[in-house]
Amino acid sequence: MEFTCLHNKFNFPPLPRPSLSFCKNPNPTIFPRKRNNLFLASASDIVVASSRKELGSKKVDEFGDLKSWMHKNGLPPCKVVLDERTSHDEKHSPIHFVSASEDLQAGDVAFSVPSSLVVTLERVLGNETVAELLTTNKLSELACLALYLMYEKKQGKKSVWYPYIRELDRQRGRGQLAVESPLLWSEDELAYLTGSPTKAEVLERAEGIKREYNELDTVWFMAGSLFQQYPYDIPTEAFSFEIFKQAFVAVQSCVVHLQKVALARRFALVPLGPPLLAYRSNCKAMLSAVGGAVELVVDRPYKAGEPIAVWCGPQPNSKLLINYGFVDDDNAYDRLVVEAALNTEDPQYQDKRLVVQRNSKLSVQVFHVYAGKEKEAVSDMLPYLRLGYVSDPSEMQSVLSSQGPVCPMSPCMERAVLDQLADYFNRRLAGYLTTLNEDESLLSDPNLNPRRRVATQLVR
Repeated sequence: MEFTCLHNKFNFPPLPRPSLSFCKNPNPTIFPRKRNNLFLASASDIVVASSRKELGSKKVDEFGDLKSWMHKNGLPPCKVVLDERTSHDEKHSPIHFVSASEDLQAGDVAFSVPSSLVVTLERVLGNETVAELLTTNKLSELACLALYLMYEKKQGKKSVWYPYIRELDRQRGRGQLAVESPLLWSEDELAYLTGSPTKAEVLERAEGIKREYNELDTVWFMAGSLFQQYPYDIPTEAFSFEIFKQAFVAVQSCVVHLQKVALARRFALVPLGPPLLAYRSNCKAMLSAVGGAVELVVDRPYKAGEPIAVWCGPQPNSKLLINYGFVDDDNAYDRLVVEAALNTEDPQYQDKRLVVQRNSKLSVQVFHVYAGKEKEAVSDMLPYLRLGYVSDPSEMQSVLSSQGPVCPMSPCMERAVLDQLADYFNRRLAGYLTTLNEDESLLSDPNLNPRRRVATQLVR
């Protein structure tokens, strides 16, 4: 079947979704629907960890490395070590990661971090009621956690979290591919994503972070007892937006969503957790709250020295890139999103609405297109699209009385439906700066800039 179009945005998951609007005339149109490295503050304010050689020596400082500090503060013996890989930028320290210290079998507990070493809103704000109030209002958990760590960073070595904050500084919000979230990319680098809905989502997320920044002073006034210990100005005077955005992105890259816990403890910063742990879409291991600790039970065997991975949740690659700075080529959850909508001004809108509901669809329906299952996705869309072309009342009655998504279609009308769908996808493809072959060629270059590489992976 030859495809020619849908006129709106269809995209890689977490971004503006395209919308197919079916008009009264038999030519429905598609229109777009609108639907963070921690503290890079100033050079003098950045704590950068030593090289690996220094890390293994006693020159690091009185705190030692992150894991040594954790053991001194209650971390029980565990089966992991901190290792490192070289950063693509010589100006930045190597990337740390957690690897197995011995051979592990599926079901082994790799580590168990006591709650005293876990940062949650309950710990930060003290009063769970205040924590819930803040997170159900205008501020997210991530914003509150970022603000807390920014103030703690100003305490320097006096902060109980100094070794952990130093590690976050070292990681600089970089994911396992040593790439920062596109929230921290330049305008020129964001152009790598041209054609992908991810670019619009990055800009939208940045605007959301800006709105949260403007509400930071709310935390100061609502949780005043907490901030009395900090001899600094209120948040928006103590920290610029750029500093807050860097901190927000860093927290975003390492926060863990715990299950079956109170609201004030559901988002947690766990030393030895991400980004020191690698995220993998086909992994089932998760950090879990168990008693008074957060533990990791591995889901597969590991040889000593192998990086430990955890499941990143059912996230498409666009979210993986924005949240963690990487793209998973084997991501079974990656998908394109096409959103179609019945035209509310159609005289037969109510009847069509009944038909789609009877067939487990909505008047505004989202279709997911997964790699390798494109034919199934298109087959699922076609009955919905055909319904938008039904204009004769008698034909509509025939549809209403039939069982299943059946619409009478003349060959000419069927061609119009297919042309609309094909045109939609052709328009989307035309928005990209490169062809698939050009993307493959770029990715074959071992010296390709890492940000360009992950952007090209996503676009491909």
